[in-house]
Amino acid sequence: MQAAVFTAFGDGDEVEIQQRPDPDPAADEAVVDIRACSINRHDLWILQGDSAMVPEGALPFVSGLDAAGVVSEVGDDVHGLEAGDRVLLCPNQTCGECEFCREGPETLCEQFMLFHGALAEQAAVDASRLIQLPESVGLREAAALPTAYLTAWHMLQEADVGPTDLVFVPGATGGVGVAAVQLTDVLGGEAIGTSTSERKLERLRDLGCEHTIHSADPEELTREVRSLGPVDAVVNHLSGEYTQVGLEALRRGGTMVICGRTAGSSQFKPAPFFLNHHRIVGSTMGTQPELETLVELLADGAFEPPVGDTYALSETGDAFDDMLERDAFGKLVVEP
Repeated sequence: MQAAVFTAFGDGDEVEIQQRPDPDPAADEAVVDIRACSINRHDLWILQGDSAMVPEGALPFVSGLDAAGVVSEVGDDVHGLEAGDRVLLCPNQTCGECEFCREGPETLCEQFMLFHGALAEQAAVDASRLIQLPESVGLREAAALPTAYLTAWHMLQEADVGPTDLVFVPGATGGVGVAAVQLTDVLGGEAIGTSTSERKLERLRDLGCEHTIHSADPEELTREVRSLGPVDAVVNHLSGEYTQVGLEALRRGGTMVICGRTAGSSQFKPAPFFLNHHRIVGSTMGTQPELETLVELLADGAFEPPVGDTYALSETGDAFDDMLERDAFGKLVVEP
């Protein structure tokens, strides 16, 4: 089989297509013919050498978490799956033994990791992590779900977002941002999305974003968001100076959930934080049952992930360069 391999840290030029042995499934595994794999900033950080999960010694490395495809072979101990099944991979990897695995949620597992290896024609995966897809769900759209949409859904659940809630999403035109806007609408809330691109804000409005702000200036964002009323929740995948912006917009007792650091480290004023009884919650990914819920919502037509561009496996390096350019809207999907 062929795989897109990170051969050095850098940009898309460091991605090479290499021949790798076809995978054989262990007893509890299934081999999936990958038909679609969306890429994420997580993958980009690995390519740039900015991920604690993948040190330099791990190169050459095949990334790719968000895999949808068709089962081609199953191990001897696998039941309920067979060749030809259309599936989506939940990339969570847990020990299954610690107190958090026993009591949940699984994202708190002491050894929590993520599957990598879907930027290839095939992958051998833990069969228990495969979710069967209804025929009404396209593989390309399904591949958009595991990282961006699962992360956003879990964040909204952590903030207890429901009908009429006002949700602030700074930098709302990236993967998690777009997902948070769409899923806020699914939950009956209203989203405030920001971007420096009016073209992308127009796309956001088409997806159900009730309030958009064309700016990245923290002071201007604070004024504009406050003018819309107290915010119930902040979905913060940027961190940096936008953490303070979000706290200043939150209502008393409101919740900010943080899942990323694209804008750098955060500093915030402590006195307003504790006087207003704000909550800051850290969040990584979500649980497999939550991903199953998203598949059901997608099948029911509750939302549809926008796909920005698709790429052949040989064009994987181009996909990462396009992500670096920050011009795309929607998920970038490699289709081996």
